[in-house]
Amino acid sequence: MDHIITIKETGIIPVIRGATVENIIPVAHALKKGGMNIIEITVETPGALAALEKAANELEGVLVGAGTVLDGETARLAILSGAKFIVSPSMNIETIQMTKRYGAVSIAGGLTPTEIVTAFESGADFVKVFPISIFGPSYIKSMKDPLPQIPLIATGGINIENIEDYIRAGVEAVGIGSSLVNVKKNLTDSYLLEITRNASLLVAAVKKARAK
Repeated sequence: MDHIITIKETGIIPVIRGATVENIIPVAHALKKGGMNIIEITVETPGALAALEKAANELEGVLVGAGTVLDGETARLAILSGAKFIVSPSMNIETIQMTKRYGAVSIAGGLTPTEIVTAFESGADFVKVFPISIFGPSYIKSMKDPLPQIPLIATGGINIENIEDYIRAGVEAVGIGSSLVNVKKNLTDSYLLEITRNASLLVAAVKKARAK
């Protein structure tokens, strides 16, 4: 399936900070059991690329991407490690161009109308509006009204209480971090079950919001 379609249909990108070769597989399996077939592994921590490579090689039916990518070279290394999409917290044209050159999906960061439009015009497939927690769902609606052609992904402070508001405001997907997966916790069977349970609730919330 086309990776862009997968992101749109799933509607949620779990953001995993502190991924290692030891924890990434059980976490990804827990998310998949809850209906999430996407993971974003942020690359600002040591060992992240090794974890990404392991995930890309061993996980079936899971779209693996890299997050917190700030420059083109990091994007290239992540894609060579197996990333199928690249996510940035900021708008960096070099990163967008490198991502598209290597055939991956580009999710560039942007907050202001100028950044959002520039990222899209530079080739980004989606624009991640971050940090959205400061502004809320109404900001997304304000952006979508004049810019309906730009696919937006909201990230920052999104959880089960507000995810439906963001979906109804017009985003294609949301990014969810520590409220869904916190690898600083012990990955016990009970915590992995909690991840699966929370993932299933979030997936159901997206479906509910889209049905309205």
